[in-house]
Amino acid sequence: MEQTKSGTVRAVERALDILLCFTDEIDLGLTEIAEKTGLHKSTVFRLLASLEVKGFVIRDSVTEKYRLGFRIWELSANLSQSDDPATILLPEMERLRDILGETISLYIRDNNERIRIQAVQSKHSIRRVAPIGARLPLYVGASSKILIAFDNMDTQENMIKEWRELIDISAYKDQIAEIRKVGYATSIEEREPGVAAVSVPIFNSSHQLVAALSVSGPVNRLTLENMKEHAGIMIETANRMGKMIRP
Repeated sequence: MEQTKSGTVRAVERALDILLCFTDEIDLGLTEIAEKTGLHKSTVFRLLASLEVKGFVIRDSVTEKYRLGFRIWELSANLSQSDDPATILLPEMERLRDILGETISLYIRDNNERIRIQAVQSKHSIRRVAPIGARLPLYVGASSKILIAFDNMDTQENMIKEWRELIDISAYKDQIAEIRKVGYATSIEEREPGVAAVSVPIFNSSHQLVAALSVSGPVNRLTLENMKEHAGIMIETANRMGKMIRP
């Protein structure tokens, strides 16, 4: 059994890489999967055959494209909802949306990216649409600043060093220090034109950072003054949320 330098099994890693290709796509062909994973088509074909036998992927005999199989849904049905922030915090997110009127998102950090694990869309006709599962850069945006500002200092330093060609490090550190002081972060058109956002941290009962709670919308509605007012309500909501999450 071939192992990598980190001690993991190479075939298993490759099979999981194939499954992860379906994060943003519903169905994919053999060539597309090979391009996404960087593996030879013959290797991908063999791994897909194994995944198909076990029910993790299904091949369409007409299009010859693959999609996720029934085993994935069986596994997801057994996720512990009592420990899943995306599930247990949804009612509070909906309540916050109804109060503030804007799109509410929940983010966690995954290495050098942030992932939107839950979202409640604004009811305005012109609104910020936030797709669940989206991976976004960690060096920009209100929620990103929260996930960095309230993480441990070693993580902060390591991440900031990686971004030295993308940001003004001195200015960024000053901003992070201010965020820790006031308890919230804002962004105006930092990642998307016309979009503003304000974010606050969610801590569990052990004061460990769990996620970033964010409100986003058009810049004409989310002014700096409005975001400052929203931040107080968001902090109250985040405090309630934190009490719902197990350490």
